[in-house]
Amino acid sequence: MEISSTVLGLAFLGFAALVVAIIVVMRSSLARKAESGMGERYRATMSEAELEVRNKYPEADVFRLSPTFFNLGLALSLGITVLALGWTQYDKKIDVSQYLDTLIEDIEVEQPRTAEPPPPPPPPPPPIIQEVPDEVLVDNQPEFVDQQLDKEEVIEAPKAVENKPAPPPPPPPPAPEVEEIFKVVEEMPRFPGCENESTAEAKKQCADKKMLEFIYKNIKYPAIARENGVEGTSVITFVVEKDGTVTDARIVRDIGAQCGQESLRVVNLMNQQNIKWTPGKQRGRAVRVQFNLPVRFKLE
Repeated sequence: MEISSTVLGLAFLGFAALVVAIIVVMRSSLARKAESGMGERYRATMSEAELEVRNKYPEADVFRLSPTFFNLGLALSLGITVLALGWTQYDKKIDVSQYLDTLIEDIEVEQPRTAEPPPPPPPPPPPIIQEVPDEVLVDNQPEFVDQQLDKEEVIEAPKAVENKPAPPPPPPPPAPEVEEIFKVVEEMPRFPGCENESTAEAKKQCADKKMLEFIYKNIKYPAIARENGVEGTSVITFVVEKDGTVTDARIVRDIGAQCGQESLRVVNLMNQQNIKWTPGKQRGRAVRVQFNLPVRFKLE
């Protein structure tokens, strides 16, 4: 038995109203009996001491109805328990059919604006030509040293210095291997949850639907964008790794008013909830694939 929260709430209100109605009816019934002259009738047959000791008149004694009220309370408790066990909380249904048609379109990513190059430096000033005089006077002339040698003087040749070859430099460290990131592969990555579909096209349509349902279920329209009526489409790009995780998520198109940051938060939420994509494949092996995700913001 499936019971929604609305039915459960109405059932609780009905039970409460029934209890209040029983209390009101019993109070009014006993009050009418008390006003019917029971005091004078019993006063004629009982002494003053006996009337003071008694708490209830026999007709107004509610304790004789205890088994009836106990069974009624037991039935009400059992009914409330059955309703509580049958309460079913339904997931929020999100209609993403209007976004599926535009998801397959090519996304034109705006190129980041770069600053204008600085102006070229001014040309250097022309060289200044100075006149050189014809006669140059040298003040400090070197002193002449006689280097004439005698025949009997023996000149020893200088000792040859052995030049040891320098050790070879160490080999450069190997360049880190950076795996290529593909943009288009034979099998594009898919959002999980559609592995039971029969054909590749059915898997793709199911994965796109589940991905959009996840995005629009967790996204929150920024208050500043709602107040200023900002609408449009933000684009988030990320890399689906070979193990299905999402990395290097960044904003490539932002409409402002914190819409891009909110889209990026929802994409990073996939790793926080341990959602693993089905990785893309090229020639039968898993590869890294870049994925562009448009997120549309529209006020209703």
